[in-house]
Amino acid sequence: MFEAKCALGKQGVIAMEYGREGDGKTPAGTYPFRKVFYRPDREEAPVTELATEPLTPEHGWCDDETSPQYNRLVRLPFGPSHEKMWREDALYDLVVVLGHNDDPVVPGLGSAIFLHVARDGFKPTLGCVAMEKDALRRFLRQVKAGDTLKVVLT
Repeated sequence: MFEAKCALGKQGVIAMEYGREGDGKTPAGTYPFRKVFYRPDREEAPVTELATEPLTPEHGWCDDETSPQYNRLVRLPFGPSHEKMWREDALYDLVVVLGHNDDPVVPGLGSAIFLHVARDGFKPTLGCVAMEKDALRRFLRQVKAGDTLKVVLT
């Protein structure tokens, strides 16, 4: 078990089946780790058993629930609504894709639920889980393939 201070959604935590795209809530559930992305111009590749990939400015994540690419990694430029993974701030300098609403994808149930670097002061997220960068690096060193992250609704 790994313990660290985390920031969650600005609107709190919600049972996964009641979550909606853009609701600002972190969905409760148990999530596998899909892939770790990192900014190679700012970070060394993390030491982890999980699959890793360096980010590029062409990485995006589709959040358009009408798109067949909803809740999927996309290559920019991309027409439908999307989030840029290559950010000016440090939030996605190290980011882990969580297996939320991806097997199968349900349009509108929520997209881009990640484990990423926290904002200063642990300000709330838009629905992701965030922790301090050094804690995230320590976590990634300890996590094993097949491990999961559990978000609990209390």
